[in-house]
Amino acid sequence: MAEQEQRKKIPLVPENLLETRKQVLLDKKEQNKGRKLKFKRLEWFLHDSWWLQGDRVRLRRLEVKSHGLEVPDKHPLAFIVHIQRINGVSSLVQRTIARLRLKKIFSGVFFRVTPQTMKTLWIVEPYVTWGFPNLKSVRELILKRGQAKVKNKTIPLTDNTMIEEHLGKYGVICLEDLIHEIAFPGKNFQAISAFLCPFHLSMARHATKNRVGFLKEVGLPGY
Repeated sequence: MAEQEQRKKIPLVPENLLETRKQVLLDKKEQNKGRKLKFKRLEWFLHDSWWLQGDRVRLRRLEVKSHGLEVPDKHPLAFIVHIQRINGVSSLVQRTIARLRLKKIFSGVFFRVTPQTMKTLWIVEPYVTWGFPNLKSVRELILKRGQAKVKNKTIPLTDNTMIEEHLGKYGVICLEDLIHEIAFPGKNFQAISAFLCPFHLSMARHATKNRVGFLKEVGLPGY
């Protein structure tokens, strides 16, 4: 009798709680019924380390042998587009991409061609594509996708008064002046280009799915 009194009583679970648990398990089983198992190849786990190692080798070669950094005489302006993700790459590449204001994929900016900017381009070469736009391309891009950031707000370039207010001290009082200063870089190019937000480019659907179509659409990494 004493032993029976010492035994602990098993707590009883209410019947409605048991039914609720059973229903939850059945619902979960039904949800997972149509799902397929997803397998990840070994290459997926090694991808970032491969890119990191490749960056180290490439940057070391660039320091030792800096050929190919000649500045083109006929092209004072270039346009660079971010086309490759930078997850797992070297910190130098990540900082350079951030300094170029290309944090988002398919974003692009104008930059002045100098020995320093050419060296910067070679640092991020596998992750970007670039070229030399003419006046027509610069005008179309700014008119269609040009935006400025004013008081933490992104504003389209449709008001000459706003342009004159922020860039009037550089002699820029309208949109045509801004286009001219970008297409033909002068001493105030850095300040004027910083006034523009990075251009967000749209890509065709097949370009993001089909690798061949993608490269045909945006061009190969580099120049």
